[in-house]
Amino acid sequence: MQRKRRLLLSLGAASLASGTLGLPAGVARAQGRPLTFCSWGGALSDLEKTALLEPFAKLKKIDIAFASPTNYAKIKAMVQAGAPEWDLVNVGGRFIDQGKDVLETLDMSLIPNAKALDPGWVTSRGIFTSTGATVVAWNTKAFPANKGPSSWKEFWDVKAFPGPRGLYKQLYYNYEAALLAAGTPRDRIYPVTDDKIKLVFEKLREIKPHVKVWWTAGAQPPQLLSSGELALSSAWNGRILAVMKENAPVTMTFSDGIAWGNAWVVLKGSPHAKIAMEAINYAVSEEAQLRLLEVGTYGPSLGSAAARATPEQQRILVTSPQNARQMLIINESEAARYSAKYEDEWNRFMLG
Repeated sequence: MQRKRRLLLSLGAASLASGTLGLPAGVARAQGRPLTFCSWGGALSDLEKTALLEPFAKLKKIDIAFASPTNYAKIKAMVQAGAPEWDLVNVGGRFIDQGKDVLETLDMSLIPNAKALDPGWVTSRGIFTSTGATVVAWNTKAFPANKGPSSWKEFWDVKAFPGPRGLYKQLYYNYEAALLAAGTPRDRIYPVTDDKIKLVFEKLREIKPHVKVWWTAGAQPPQLLSSGELALSSAWNGRILAVMKENAPVTMTFSDGIAWGNAWVVLKGSPHAKIAMEAINYAVSEEAQLRLLEVGTYGPSLGSAAARATPEQQRILVTSPQNARQMLIINESEAARYSAKYEDEWNRFMLG
């Protein structure tokens, strides 16, 4: 519980991806459009739609439209123009602080279920509705499932684990992965310092010749690993679990994973702010959170739901004791700071 508290306390246009639910029009229709939810796409959006929002829409007898992917620049532009096209959005935790001027302050009287969450999952502008992680993943034809890399240090070891690699095209996640690859203990990853940043870029320059793809969308790693174009890649655990269910030649490890949460926020100026907050309340109810376990890609943020997971479900939960003990929980406040402060250095690295 304390680890989750530390997560936060120390913490182009998108198109409608799935259309509008075919339900009777109700209260969530204003200014000619329904309540619109935007998320990152893929397994996460599928999970949020089927486990959380479709049941809510049915309960409230409303329409909900779906968009993807989340785009921070678009959020800011829409809100500043006074015309948000999205109402309820899944964002990374760092955006809760970075985007505070474009996010509504939540009316907690509309979200009583938040009281049952660990305090680390609750902020004045965003509530964490599910959990995930950035993990080491690989093609099982390149390395058998039980003989792949078990850490970022091994991901960096191109002699023991040869082959083209993929990494995220931002300093986000790579800061943590590079320090872990360098042998930095998990409890020394933060706070960010210039010396640590120097080491990060040294490690990134070391691996860069072996990185074939700097990915920008969560769908890329499972696709590129499945096809064999990449042998190894960083990836979002839910995306990998989804293709593993389809028997793709891909697997992953939670060892050295970088854990994070998915926060739901309401855009400032939304005509559907009230019903959007009610949707957040429903999403963190035990009834809804238990459905996340059934889907088996991204896990619940509600402790009582996670506690009811079967042994098989525990095996793939970020928050299960067996996985949490070998992972780093990302410090979103520090991640927001290094992403902004060292953006120019990252851009020079990518161009070099």
